[in-house]
Amino acid sequence: MFKVMILLTRRDDMTQDQFASWWLIEHAPMARQLPGAQRITFNLVEQGPDAVCSGITELWFESREAFEAAYATEIGKQVAADSMAHVSSRVRVPVEEHAIF
Repeated sequence: MFKVMILLTRRDDMTQDQFASWWLIEHAPMARQLPGAQRITFNLVEQGPDAVCSGITELWFESREAFEAAYATEIGKQVAADSMAHVSSRVRVPVEEHAIF
């Protein structure tokens, strides 16, 4: 199983509430359409002086190739473009997950 975490930082002209509304109400239904996605979670980051971003997406796919293929589709391109239109930063971090319990 391949997992990637995406750290999103909202645009400076958006409040955290505006970011959350866009991300959860508008963007999430698009992301649900990514072909081959096994699981997707959206995590809103509590804002404070130590907040490194506004939200963290976790995506699971069968393989890195399946992840890349999903984002090469028309819906994948739309998901990526929608993100980039609403954030000042997007960092994709492929991870190896180790469940403790």
